[in-house]
Order: sequence, then structure tokens, then C-alpha cells
Amino acid sequence: VALTFFVDPGKRVYVRRINIAGNALTRDRVVRREIRQMESTWFAADRLKLSRERLQRTGYFDSVAIETPAVPGSPDQIDVDVTLQEKPSGSLLAGVGFSQSQGFLFNASISQSNFFGTGKRVTLGVNTSNVNKLYELAFQNPYHTLDGISRGFELSYRSTDYEDLDVTNYSTDEARAGVNYGFPLSETNRLNFAFNLRQLDFKLGVTPSSELLDFVDTYGDGFLDYELRTSWKHDSRDSAIFPRDGVLTELYASATVPGSDLTYFRLEYRNRVYIPLSRHLTLSGNLELGAGDGYGDTGALPLFEHFFAGGPRTVRGFQAYTLGPRDSNGDPLGGNAKMTGNLELLFPPPFSSDLDSLRLAAFLDFGNVFLKDRGGFDAGEFRYASGLGLSWLSPIGALTLSLAYPLKSEDIDDTEVFQFSFGTTF
Repeated sequence: VALTFFVDPGKRVYVRRINIAGNALTRDRVVRREIRQMESTWFAADRLKLSRERLQRTGYFDSVAIETPAVPGSPDQIDVDVTLQEKPSGSLLAGVGFSQSQGFLFNASISQSNFFGTGKRVTLGVNTSNVNKLYELAFQNPYHTLDGISRGFELSYRSTDYEDLDVTNYSTDEARAGVNYGFPLSETNRLNFAFNLRQLDFKLGVTPSSELLDFVDTYGDGFLDYELRTSWKHDSRDSAIFPRDGVLTELYASATVPGSDLTYFRLEYRNRVYIPLSRHLTLSGNLELGAGDGYGDTGALPLFEHFFAGGPRTVRGFQAYTLGPRDSNGDPLGGNAKMTGNLELLFPPPFSSDLDSLRLAAFLDFGNVFLKDRGGFDAGEFRYASGLGLSWLSPIGALTLSLAYPLKSEDIDDTEVFQFSFGTTF
């Protein structure tokens, strides 16, 4: 047979108007600055897809629907109708954890990620758990300029008792003031800079370990530091809440500058990939790396800047902050290097196919923290755990549960099979 295709090219289509509906709180310009399809220009499907993804990544909306109806009487014109379903822009977050030694712990913070519909973020953090006493006031304007340069400020005071975390016996009182700027490099890449002034008081506990005593003898117990931070972020996820496709990569670097009481640096790398396997199945992989050290007159990374692992955000099945080297008292000391990761198969529960508010995960977690004067990095010291997790955007807020079984552990490890946290929105 012979096949003949006849192509009759039509006229290029223009976008007449972009109409926005459903934004009862969010101002019109906050929505339009995320839309990459312009009015009175050629219609481009890829720009419309990018616009939808950018609106979803703001976190202001539960759903974003875009339609392109033809303009009556104009065969070469269409309108773009953007229909939004707003989500509560304020959040009252509560975290609950269960520790075999502490029982239940509670913390809370209040924030507005879309302050009066302007797209600005205002945070007032108050944490009254046994571990942290945190008071934080932060402001972030993602569009300080029309080109998308962001600017933010932070004032905070934090008192942390590490002994209540079941780690080495000390506490810190920290006051911080800082300013930060962010610069868009492309649609999915962003570069950030920050400068912080920090005053920190280091306090020994009742029974300090030899490592703590050596640190205070060498460096003292009060520090005024000038800190520079920079970060690069790549975000191509299709949603900020429950993504199914895309990559989120973050690279952080921080250092105290000469003239500070302590001179040191920290590097962190995080990468999470989402791969859709089918309509309802998503494969997710996550890797986190961290390293730090002192320079100049500071011979090592300060104890209060150590990396920790274990718990719902790193290696489930192990109590939070307890993995890694131990001090002379047998308590977790943290380390100057960290490597953790996980693989997750994300899927809807059998009784629902709604991946937008509820999903299950079968996971495998691994990782540990390491200390350079205790042998440094050793993959043979990795801990492993597997289990099932549930994430639910419930009417009272986000709820996460996990049941994890440690596949590799040592006698010194503190295991914790069941872990959960929840939050509420207003």
C-alpha cells in the first residue's frame, strides 16, 4: 500500500487574554508573575505546562486547572483560563515524636506563606519542647524585584538542651540576626546568599564527657561568629506537596569568616528524584551528604555543628539523632561527616486512588554519621531499615506515620519502630 499525508497548515494561534479565577485571597499579580505564557503572543503549549508547574510549586494552591477556549468569531485566537483552588496559606504546625526514653514530645510554629495574598512569607516560630526553646521572626519576599530576586530577614533566639535528645550532655543558647538574597538563574535553578551574625553560649551539663571538657578548655564557652552562607537549588518537580515527577537538588555551603571566635565550614548536598512508573506508582530516591571541618585556629568542626542521623527524616527505625560515634559517657556525639539515603515506592492505599492527599510508601533507609578522629567514613558502618510509611493531608493537617524494622543495627543503637508527626492548617 501507499500512504499519502495531506497537511493543510492553519493559522498560528494567539492568546487574547489570560483569565484567572478562584484566587479569593491571592492577589492577581502573584499568580500572573508565575505564568510564562504572555497575552497577545503566540500560544506555546510548553510555556503553559511550565506555568502550571510553577503555580503548583508555590504551595499556595491545592489544584491548578488551565483551559484554552477559542475566541468566538476569531479562528486564530484563544483565551487561557486559569482556575485555582486555594489552600490555607497559614499553618500551625505541631510535631509529635515518641522516644523510648522521653515519651511524647511536642513543638509548634505559626507561619503565613502567602501573607494577605501577597506571596510574602512571615514566620513566627515558638517551640516549647523539652529539647528546644525557639523564638523566631522571619520575613521572606520572593519577588523583591520584578526579575524574581528575593530578600529576607531573620531574628531568632534558640535554647537547645542536647541531653534531652539523648545525645552528649551540653546545651546552647543562640541569638541570630541575618539577611538573605536569592537570584533566579533559570526557570528551575536558583542561587542564594546570606549573612548571619550569631552569638552562642556553650554550657556543659551535669556529667560532661571528656570530649566536652576538652572542647571548652581549648576554645572557651562563648562565641561571636560572622557567618556566610550560599546555596544552589534545582527544582523541576511537578508539585511541591506530593510530587510524582522531577528532581529536587540542593547544595549548601557555609563558613565563618576570619575574625570570628571559631573558624569552620560545612558543606551539604541533597538530591531527591521522582520517577513515575505508572499512573499510580512513583519511585523516589533520596541521597544526603554532609561534611565539615575547622580551619585556622579551629582544629575541628565545633561540637554544636556536628551532623546527626536517625529518625523520621533520615534513617527510620532508629531514634532521632542517635546514630554514629559515642562520647566517653556512651552518648551520641554526632560527626563531621554524614551520608544517608532512601528508596521509596509511592502508591495509593487499596481503598483510594487519590495520590493528591493520601499515599503509602514502601521504603529502604540507610546511612550513618562519622568522625574523622574515629576512623572517618566507613560504609561498613551503615545502618539499614525498611518498612511502610503513610502520608495524609488530612482535614487537621499533614500526618505522617512510619513502621520501620532495622535490618542492620548494633547493641549500642537505640531503635524505634513506630514514628509519626502531624500538623494543622488555618
